[in-house]
Amino acid sequence: MAAIVTADTIRISGSRTLRFEGRDHGSGVSFFLVTNDPGQGPGLHRHPYTETWSVLEGEATITVGDETVVARAGDTAVVQPDVWHGFKNTGTGTLRMMCIHASAEMIQENL
Repeated sequence: MAAIVTADTIRISGSRTLRFEGRDHGSGVSFFLVTNDPGQGPGLHRHPYTETWSVLEGEATITVGDETVVARAGDTAVVQPDVWHGFKNTGTGTLRMMCIHASAEMIQENL
């Protein structure tokens, strides 16, 4: 049976970003659908599984380990397990990015 998870039920309080935790919905993956203004983004953190990012709109400067890259709408980036990473909206407009966690449960360690 198909199930719809409405945006309002997974929106982070006080934010435009959505947080979907797969285990709560019978899914083997989790994700953030990020909506950030210029300068916003998470600090360095890591997960014990891969994370895949797809930039839907805007520009993100992504730090993965010792590397920094710029990703724009249509670009995809992958970070391996246990590698410190983070991103910032370095564009002039809104950043919309899907951050897919290869896990039914989000596990995150912040630096």
